[in-house]
Amino acid sequence: MAIDCCPDRKAQKRLSAILLMLCGGDFELALTHAGISERCLQLWIKCFNDKGIDGITHRPRSGRPRLLKSEQIDQKILPVIDDPGSAGRHHWTAVSLSGWLKEHQGLQISYRTLVRYLHERDYARRIPRPMPSPPDKDKWIDEREAFAGKLKTLLEDPSVDVFFGDEAGFEGDPRPRQRWVKRGSRPTQDYHGGHVRRNVVGAVEPSTGRFVSLIVPHCDTEIFQVFLDTLGKEAPPKEGRRVCLVLDNASWHRTKRLEWHHIEKVFLPPYSPDFNPIERLWQYLKSHQMAGYFTKYGKELEDKLTQSIGDLLDKPYVVQSACSIPSL
Repeated sequence: MAIDCCPDRKAQKRLSAILLMLCGGDFELALTHAGISERCLQLWIKCFNDKGIDGITHRPRSGRPRLLKSEQIDQKILPVIDDPGSAGRHHWTAVSLSGWLKEHQGLQISYRTLVRYLHERDYARRIPRPMPSPPDKDKWIDEREAFAGKLKTLLEDPSVDVFFGDEAGFEGDPRPRQRWVKRGSRPTQDYHGGHVRRNVVGAVEPSTGRFVSLIVPHCDTEIFQVFLDTLGKEAPPKEGRRVCLVLDNASWHRTKRLEWHHIEKVFLPPYSPDFNPIERLWQYLKSHQMAGYFTKYGKELEDKLTQSIGDLLDKPYVVQSACSIPSL
């Protein structure tokens, strides 16, 4: 029946009143059943007689026209959000930004409307990741630009297998992460204050999703040499092909006595973890596989890490997605 296919309760109410009269009910009965005014029911009957069911189907009305055009948002609001310093500010909240726009730009825009505009343009609240400030920023920018060009050349060369390597630590009682809970409840997570920790040293090839890793108790030159030996076997030398490993400048990566086999080492510029996509793989492991996991024992933590990494090895497409490289 048409009533069962109605998009909302308003349309069901209109059709029910009309159906009642079509089945023999009189006007007064339909009026009482619908709980509306006489004028309203007469209007429903007229619309049904003129256009049938489509005439009484409720359709949302268009709201008020927007206060700001798309060009005004792009020109007056977004640049100020991206660069608070241009307005003499260091930080924005939606409330403070709404007040500043009213005072300095003459835009009478409410807090809720501003938030809706920002969501429409894919803006969201995020906590910035702390990053040390380089001592010589101009020199640092030049180094990053030069490295970006070098990395782009390597990634575009079909004869080069580019791996990105790094180490990450995993705790037996990690910091709590967001979860879905019922409003009013107070979720808790176990914590014992011990120091149960295991490290993972790994390398990932974003283009294929290959992931090579070792679970280790700590990181030093000897441990990293074992990892290089493992990577050399997992990515063996092939005629006409090169294997490059992009790394940060940790002291054990720079030790001269390391045996690199056929692997070419490429070091990241200082203060540039954003160039290393394996960082996002560690974040994925911590937020998806290890979130909420608690243990007091190192062996249990190792078993959990082994299982989590094994799941990733079975799903290279997940590794590719997590480690996708943005355009350089």
